[in-house]
Amino acid sequence: MTTKVLDAFTQEHKKLLESELRTLVEKLNAPPIIKEAMHYSLEAGGKRIRPLLVFATLAAFEKDPKIGLMAAAAIEMIHTYSLIHDDLPSMDNDDLRRGKPTNHKVFGDAIAILAGDALLTYSFQVIGQTPNEFASSETKLQLVMEMAKAAGSEGMVGGQVADMEGERKTLSIEELEYIHIHKTGKLLKFSVIAGALLGGANQTQLENLSAFAHHLGLAFQIQDDILDLEGNQELLGKPVGSDSTNEKSTYPQLLSMEGAKKALRQQLDLSKQYLEKTGLNIRLLNEIADLIASRDH
Repeated sequence: MTTKVLDAFTQEHKKLLESELRTLVEKLNAPPIIKEAMHYSLEAGGKRIRPLLVFATLAAFEKDPKIGLMAAAAIEMIHTYSLIHDDLPSMDNDDLRRGKPTNHKVFGDAIAILAGDALLTYSFQVIGQTPNEFASSETKLQLVMEMAKAAGSEGMVGGQVADMEGERKTLSIEELEYIHIHKTGKLLKFSVIAGALLGGANQTQLENLSAFAHHLGLAFQIQDDILDLEGNQELLGKPVGSDSTNEKSTYPQLLSMEGAKKALRQQLDLSKQYLEKTGLNIRLLNEIADLIASRDH
């Protein structure tokens, strides 16, 4: 259950983000088909959790969230590229994403792959386009470095590889956590770190926000695993039970549904403990954490 404050913040900043994403793609001097494919997946909707974490972290520092607009757009581009590639026949082979045909079903495999490639590479250019009054060259370089680690072989891509290699195997909890920390958690964590760097965090605040985001990322994935079994297909916009179909280990499978829900509460509690240590205005971040843990899609 979100409050009116979070609802208003979400609506305002989703609108801001989505307008910027459209503008950024429209201004590209590129073949119309690739821009159309990029637009198609960027505009498919979604919760925009990662950009909202950038904006809410800046709000915690009582900074104008618009300072993080380029970083938020870049992160959403990376997230969207990963979904386009995840859905491909050679990966998860999904026909639906957020209730719409997946990118490759509309544009074909080749254009879908290239649309993902275009979004990934453009994201780094977008970070570089952050206005100088919002970030120094040093901060922009730090953002690029951290985003590359979060998205690449040490982060999301590495987690995706471990996820594929873990199919048709019974993984340990430690192995499953590795997958989720890297595949999902690293980009969520970078979203918070980006807001912190742009907000002028000191080292202690950066460490506590990093720990907050680490546990929040695990909570996010545990809830994903729960929804794959208990979720509503219409709300999710994709078939339920896909993890079982793909023979993937999940938290409910390894811990039982009751155990998974207990682990979810534990991770949420840990995330909030670190958030309390920051000494910041954490109301919005707290509410986003609750939203992540209680979401139904």
